[in-house]
Parts: sequence; C-alpha cells; structure tokens
Amino acid sequence: MVHSTLDLPATRIPARSERTAWQKLRVSRNWLGFWYMMPAMLILILFLAYPLFLGVWLSFTDTKIGRAGEFIGLENYEWLSDDSVFWTSVFNTLLYTIVASIAKFVIGLYLALLLNRHLPFKAMIRALVLIPFIVPTVLSAIAFWWIYDSQFSIISWSLRQLGWISGNINFLGDPWNARWSTIFANVWRGVPFIAITLLAGLQTVSPSLYEAATLDGATPWQRFRHITYPLLTPIIAVVMTFSVLFTFTDFQLIWALTRGGPVNATHLMATLSYQRAIIAGQLGEGAAISTAMIPFLLAAIGIAWYGLQTRKWQQGGSND
Repeated sequence: MVHSTLDLPATRIPARSERTAWQKLRVSRNWLGFWYMMPAMLILILFLAYPLFLGVWLSFTDTKIGRAGEFIGLENYEWLSDDSVFWTSVFNTLLYTIVASIAKFVIGLYLALLLNRHLPFKAMIRALVLIPFIVPTVLSAIAFWWIYDSQFSIISWSLRQLGWISGNINFLGDPWNARWSTIFANVWRGVPFIAITLLAGLQTVSPSLYEAATLDGATPWQRFRHITYPLLTPIIAVVMTFSVLFTFTDFQLIWALTRGGPVNATHLMATLSYQRAIIAGQLGEGAAISTAMIPFLLAAIGIAWYGLQTRKWQQGGSND
C-alpha cells in the first residue's frame, strides 16, 4: 500500500529563537568558540581586570600599607601635579620609550633583512640572536651593572687601553650617562624580539615578487620600499605596539640596574610607583602614578589599532 507523503508525521523544527544552549553549541561554531574562550576570559578578569580596577580605585583613596584608606577624590593627582619627581619620571619614561623603541626597530629590521638572506650557519646565527631575549631580565641587569661599574668597567678599560680616554666613565653616577646606559641595556634585550618577529613576516613574502621586480630593473631600495615594507606594515604595527607597551612599563631592568638613581634621573613611572606604594607605603599615591600611565598606553594601542584598520597600513598605499 502506497502512502502519500501528506500522511507522514511532521517533524517540528525548533525556531532559531527557541534553540537551547546545547543546540547552539551543536550548530554554531561561534557559540562553541565563546565557551572555549571562557576559561581564558576568567583568568584575564581575575588577574588583569580586577587588579586594574582595584588600582584605579586605590588612586582615589589615601590607603597606606597596614591601614585602610578613605575616599579623597583627586587629591593624589593634585599632589602629583606639583611633584617634580613625578614629572621627571614622566620625562624619563617618554624618553626611554621613544628612543629605545626607535633604536630597537631600526636594528631589528636590519637584522631581520640580514638573516633572511642565504647565509652560512644561518640557523645557528638565528639562535644566537635570541640569547639576549631569553636571558632573565635580572641577570641581564646584573651583567650590565658590572659592565657599567665605575671602577671595573670593561668599556672604560678598553677605551683607556686605546688611549681614547684618560679616566673611567661614570656610567651610572651621572644623570645623562645613566639614562643612555639604561636605554642601551633595554635595546640590547629588545632587539631579538623585533628581529625574529619581522623575520617571520619576511618568510611569508613570495620570492617571485622580488624576481619580477629585479627583472623590471628595480634597485634594492625600490624592492624594499614597494614590496618588503608594504607587506610587512601590519606586522610592524603589531610588533611595535608590543615593543612600546613593554618598554613603557619596564620595571625589572631599571630597578635592578639603578633603583631609579642617580637623583631620580632614571626613575620611570613604573619604578616610581613601586617606590611610593611598596617601599614608602603610600598605596594610594603609588596607584595614582600607575593609573596615570593608562592614557599613554591607550594612546599607543589606539594608534596601532587605527593603523591596522586602514588600507594604507595594510597595503602600503592610500585608502583609495
């Protein structure tokens, strides 16, 4: 007996709005991805977001170590606005970040272009380039502390042997010498990160593009300007954002090397915040210094985000 299809029982398909969470997991990859991200989100909220908001709240209080504070509004910020040491730390932080970031980018890009060539023992050279980055920061600071020692500096000894100087250089005792010395130490540590990251980006550039440009008579500079740089621009934006953030918030290297001295010449906002909050016990004031760093960090992130969203950065040309 042949039954008509009209006699078959109809299967009720739940409407999209009636789907349960389990059904969404089965049919929606985005929903499934959200649940996979939940553990990481909770960790970030617990160890990043909560301390951030707690620090901002403490900056509006007069909390001290061992004593709960009261809400005092903007008094901590008003105090900092008249604090010459704070403004010195802001200047030091901006100088340290700008000079070190530019130097790391220039040297890192040069190393990436060099390591991208066919060199003998290329794998070993790449591994050696990474050494400054993988060495713990405190060990690097101790090594530079000996290199910059006012009596036993190997730099001063070498220059004396060459007859270029008559006495030892006071690397960490003179304010400006100390600033440039700490910047050099940061550049030494940060160059490998930028070099290896840019090298990874160079590996994705098709050799056929360079071959075609060479056949057209392009010079090495023209190949870099019109092929390498445009294709590396998104990677440069990301890596320089991380470089600026890491440099701006640097604490370990400065604290282990100079403790902010001499006469506060190398104090960054991060080290001054630690000194005021932990050593001096003024948690509210130290939190205010840390909170004052947020606008600078947001500006750096905003610039990078804007660059990544525009075709000019991604294609190396105009937005037409």
